[in-house]
Amino acid sequence: MGALEKALTELNEVERMACTGSRMHSIDPRAKLIVTVIYIVAVLSFSLDSPAGIILFWVFPIIVSAMSGISYNAVFVKSLYTLPFIMFIGIFNPIFNREPMLYIGDMAISRGWVEFVSIIIRGLLSVQAVLLLIMSTGFNRLCAAMGKLGVPSIFTTQLMLLYRYIFVLLDEALSMDRARKSRSYGRKKYGLKMWGTFIGQLLLRTVERAQRIHRAMLSRGFTGKILMRGNMHWRLSDTIYVVVWCLLFAAGRFCDVSGLFPFTR
Repeated sequence: MGALEKALTELNEVERMACTGSRMHSIDPRAKLIVTVIYIVAVLSFSLDSPAGIILFWVFPIIVSAMSGISYNAVFVKSLYTLPFIMFIGIFNPIFNREPMLYIGDMAISRGWVEFVSIIIRGLLSVQAVLLLIMSTGFNRLCAAMGKLGVPSIFTTQLMLLYRYIFVLLDEALSMDRARKSRSYGRKKYGLKMWGTFIGQLLLRTVERAQRIHRAMLSRGFTGKILMRGNMHWRLSDTIYVVVWCLLFAAGRFCDVSGLFPFTR
């Protein structure tokens, strides 16, 4: 399976997971969205030079993945796709901040390296939380929940259309790649000139297809707002879910747990 087929398959797999039944899927999308936002804020609020508390927040994606019936290993592997971008954010910390912060035996670890590791952990945990939210809710229901919580409809509509455009982009790229392979007589790699032609044609084809889709939407009464089927009902269990996690996040954020991880002090 090529990279394009794999990417499209994984996106379809995310959509399929959002339609399964589990404890997590039965929770109101608004409750899951609120908890995820609070979790990300709590994780990002930690100081870069205190990674001890952040480690405890790894419990959240593990528990949520178990409640969703989703393998945490799969979520962790998917989050690693963003690792190069996360590393780029903190790549200069070890260079400019060389003050010794902790010692492992006789080896000194600079503050910059501790901050670099903290940035990676914070980034991976945030990405995993968002992935689990989408995989246990579905992108369309998530956008509907954002609308219910007061997010402007123009923003949620653009998000949904952008998400669908990713499928259009991958489908067109896959079609073009198959056409190239059928005419390349075994040549597997693109040349630099071929890459320029491929990307240009892909952009033109996806824009043209998106325009056709938009005209079809307008002919069917599209007014700028996508209507969603199904209603959301806030229950007592949703309130309990939000309150329990918020209390746990507050405890993990404001309690000193550095004694549990002496090597991180």
